[in-house]
Amino acid sequence: CWKVREHNSSEWCHFIRTNPDCRLDGGFLDYLDGVFCVFPPRLLPLAVTLYALWLLYLFIILGVTAEKFFCPNLSAISTNLKLSHNVAVFSLTSPLHGVTFLAFGNGAPDVFSAVVAFSDPRTAGLAIGAIFGAGVFVTTVVAGGIALVKPFTAASRPFLRDLIFYMVAVFLTFLVLYLGRIRLGEALGYLGLYVFYVLTVVLCTWIHRRQRGDGLAPPGAWEPEMPTDVEEPEPSGTNSGDYGEEYRPLLPSRESSLRILASALSPLDHRKWRRKPWYWRLFKAFRVPVELVLLLTVPVVDPDKDDLNWKRPLNCLHILTSPLLCVLTLKSGAYGLYQIHGIFPVWALVTLVASALALIIFITTSNEEPPKYHCVFAFLGFLASAMWINAAATELVNILRTLGIIFQLSNTVLGLTLLAWGNSIGDTFSDLTMARQGYPRMAFSACFGGIIFNILVGVGLGCLLQMTSSQPLVKLEPDSPLVWVLAGALGLSLVFSLVTVPAQCFQLGQPYGVCLIASYLLFLCVALLTEFRVIHFSTP
Repeated sequence: CWKVREHNSSEWCHFIRTNPDCRLDGGFLDYLDGVFCVFPPRLLPLAVTLYALWLLYLFIILGVTAEKFFCPNLSAISTNLKLSHNVAVFSLTSPLHGVTFLAFGNGAPDVFSAVVAFSDPRTAGLAIGAIFGAGVFVTTVVAGGIALVKPFTAASRPFLRDLIFYMVAVFLTFLVLYLGRIRLGEALGYLGLYVFYVLTVVLCTWIHRRQRGDGLAPPGAWEPEMPTDVEEPEPSGTNSGDYGEEYRPLLPSRESSLRILASALSPLDHRKWRRKPWYWRLFKAFRVPVELVLLLTVPVVDPDKDDLNWKRPLNCLHILTSPLLCVLTLKSGAYGLYQIHGIFPVWALVTLVASALALIIFITTSNEEPPKYHCVFAFLGFLASAMWINAAATELVNILRTLGIIFQLSNTVLGLTLLAWGNSIGDTFSDLTMARQGYPRMAFSACFGGIIFNILVGVGLGCLLQMTSSQPLVKLEPDSPLVWVLAGALGLSLVFSLVTVPAQCFQLGQPYGVCLIASYLLFLCVALLTEFRVIHFSTP
């Protein structure tokens, strides 16, 4: 499909529509048809600009969904499954910054993007480029930025543990790339290695605490406490909220269902809006449409609130909208539009059943007290937010492939730049903010711990889901020699940290940070020169 730009502009549309390699699997929009058939050739720059803006907005959708809906529901599920005092405790208080549920929440956009990219051999390079590219970016730029912002002493044992596990994961990925395929046993080995990593973290933390003899006491010097959230809590309602506590009514009054629904669907806090700077308001304005649609379709259970975030009219509406969302986004709506016996569509059946169930719940519950089965809404919200992330990731992969065809770039370079940067930007800001607040150890540990989840679960699960009983393997053929540059750069950055950090007695300061950032800039220059064939490498 790359050869489309080699033809005359009048033949672009015919080439795209007749070439099987130009078909985009999944997704709701055909970006190739749009840029080469809908837009005339002279407006190609306009089409690329619109696609770039839509790409940025897709990253916003992924970030908002994971932060505001996916992670809170995961936290509620872990609480209801009684995991908050074993696995979940280690996730929230260990220097890993989440090896189970928290890692799943933070790495959801990366993993879903990898799963979608692995679903098509033509876009597998995107997944490899994004996983390796994010690894290089996080272990150099983010880790170096933390050392520049707040020099600190790294936790020796957790650092060495995470670094060794990550080096093993990178070596396994390099090996399957060299072989050009990954079999069922190797895919299961990825997932098994992550399970072993989780057990190692839990066991090490338990042994450390037993040696101190204080059980589940607050974390020690090598295990800092989690910083408190600097954001103000969102108000549960808007009535009398602008005037403070003294103006609230003495006797609580019952709100109508319509007012509760309007308050629950408001993504804006007017008091916070007035206090924030203009750039925060601008970014919030872009987020409001996304948050409004997500509020309409994804329930959120909050165990920290007295009412568990129970909003009866909105939660009853979720009984209808969440299942509809699932059937209309699964396989890009193919299942939802399927007609039973060629007459009755699946989405209509889901609407009827969900409407009846929502009516029953609305009649049998009250606005003031959540029902005993309210925890079920956490599972529904988890599923609905996962479907949103999967749909956004599918569009993201398709639009990146389209941009690669327009500019004749390999999927690997798009993965290591745009996709890796977009998926890592949230972790970058959160880690640097954590370092500024006085928690550089935790932020540094998160650099190496979070990407372990992404590479092991992203490659393992992404390839496992593509295997069938007739073909229990996935071919991984690098589409560019840049893959080997990427693997080599990641390996060198890890070896550099493995040698220099213990040599400095785990004292990390500005020289270490400058070296890491400089190495990333050097890698980026070599990668781009390789992509544009200024530098030539012989492939294995």
